[in-house]
Amino acid sequence: MAFFRFSVFVLIHIALFSTLCFAEDPTVTYDFKVSYKTASPLGVPQQVIAVNGDFPGPVINSTTNYNVVVNVHNELDENLLMTWPGIQLRRNSWQDGVRGTNCPIPPKWNWTYQFQVKDQIGSFFYSPSLNLQRASGGFGAFIVNNRSTVPLPFAQPDGDIFILIGDWYTQNHTALRTTLDSGKELGMPDGVLINGKGPYRYNNTLVPDGINHETINVDPGKTYRVRVHNVGTSTSLNFRIQNHNLLLAETEGHYTAQQNYTSFDIHVGQSYSFLVTMDQNATSDYYIVASARFVNESIWQRVTGVAILHYSNSKGPVTGPLPEAPSDIYNQWAAMNQPKSIRQNTSASGARPNPQGSFHYRDINVTDTYVLRILPPSSIDGKLRASLNGISFVNPDTPIRLADKYNVKGAYKVDFPSKPLNRPLRMDRSILNATYKGFIEVILQNNDTKMQSFHVDGYSFFVVAMDFGVWTESNRGSYNYWDAISRSTVEVYPGGWTAILISLDNVGIWNLRVENLDRWHLGQETYMKIINPEENGETEMAHPDNVLYCGALQKMQKQQQPSAASSILPGILKMFLTFAIAFSVAIFIL
Repeated sequence: MAFFRFSVFVLIHIALFSTLCFAEDPTVTYDFKVSYKTASPLGVPQQVIAVNGDFPGPVINSTTNYNVVVNVHNELDENLLMTWPGIQLRRNSWQDGVRGTNCPIPPKWNWTYQFQVKDQIGSFFYSPSLNLQRASGGFGAFIVNNRSTVPLPFAQPDGDIFILIGDWYTQNHTALRTTLDSGKELGMPDGVLINGKGPYRYNNTLVPDGINHETINVDPGKTYRVRVHNVGTSTSLNFRIQNHNLLLAETEGHYTAQQNYTSFDIHVGQSYSFLVTMDQNATSDYYIVASARFVNESIWQRVTGVAILHYSNSKGPVTGPLPEAPSDIYNQWAAMNQPKSIRQNTSASGARPNPQGSFHYRDINVTDTYVLRILPPSSIDGKLRASLNGISFVNPDTPIRLADKYNVKGAYKVDFPSKPLNRPLRMDRSILNATYKGFIEVILQNNDTKMQSFHVDGYSFFVVAMDFGVWTESNRGSYNYWDAISRSTVEVYPGGWTAILISLDNVGIWNLRVENLDRWHLGQETYMKIINPEENGETEMAHPDNVLYCGALQKMQKQQQPSAASSILPGILKMFLTFAIAFSVAIFIL
């Protein structure tokens, strides 16, 4: 009897321990129905992509180390993938949601993403990754909060404000895709949206009547964390709030040295947090502006997003001209001083309760250097294509990681050149064979005529330098080896270069791409293959039970996979059932 009581005690202990372990990492769950809806953000009815009927979609609100479960229902008439730029998905590229790592979700199907926001904080967004769909919507903010035990490097703000800005076309993504596939450029957008809405009618000639605009309501004297994301198609935007300073505090998961700006350039795919104090006298409302950058202003005047900042004690509507944009439009050398001024806050804690420091990255030996040359779109085999190092990427029929797992031959090549080669441009499925635990230097050399943003999935990287001209090895003498900002998306000026350093500590297949949707659609991307050669418990996670199959593995696909969320529930139910049985037996015996 004593042994039996001891066994019951152990069973109860195990059940309780399992419950506590599960509770250590809470889960936030979202159900996303991605569908079309009709909206008129610029006064013209058009088809947009909504999430749960909203455009933009709902905010994903999580905290460091939380598990995030997003069940995506594809109610579009074409394939869909959702991606989470800046979320590192540690050892879990299966959840990345790009074509090189995932089979798409067919129409009328659902698929559940499940991942942990491991050791991360900050401001991010989510969006569709296929077929230019982000140009029609489907995006929303994604925030990862600090744990309460980890202090912020500033006073707790009085609230969060989410602002999604981006250039916008009155044609939907399918029409824009047709334009690009026919060999034409997209041309000037029709406007700029702020939170999915068109401009306030600050000018009766430039802005037609009847357009719905965004209003941000605030209280006087309070300080808000304003999280701004450029989710547009291809236009860099200057963001400003009339008469208010923007105190830069964080970008894409890393706290910055705090500096005040009157306006700030936010390039496609980038996210920033500003602390904004409502310290004006509220004699009227104030303009919030997002205007096109590095363009001919007289031609692009109508491509301006305007929202309203409304104090609760405001005495009237805003009037007069918009706050002026920076005056260095044709002096990009001066404009580059702003991104060069962004520095890491080396005394602040990040996701963990200790200062991030400089990581001593100057003391790490660079294992490989990749010089990636960006050219204007050119004709390859009779099609308009964009390229990196002369290769225009063609998405594989079978995702790279699945091809590896099931030994699918010829799905891709691991021969991406480390520097530009003197050979004809070509379309190919060529990726980088990156060395696990290597430390690589990547030079983004922009020989195109437009500003571009580059993103690396699964990682943050150190932005150590940028300049104009052609990069040479002598430029390493100008690198910032102390407090360079760490982020996941960086701008590359036309006729210039940007140098980044990446510590390859996250196994998987990770997308390296341009964020400008037109260039991305035309093939300006590749992947890094990072495999741990040692079997010591640090290898990539196994593919999820609900993995989708396509391409050469199409026959393995069942009609509809169960969602990851549904596969989680039986385990939880079993755990609690075990606990309940054990507890009942204990009561009966004892």
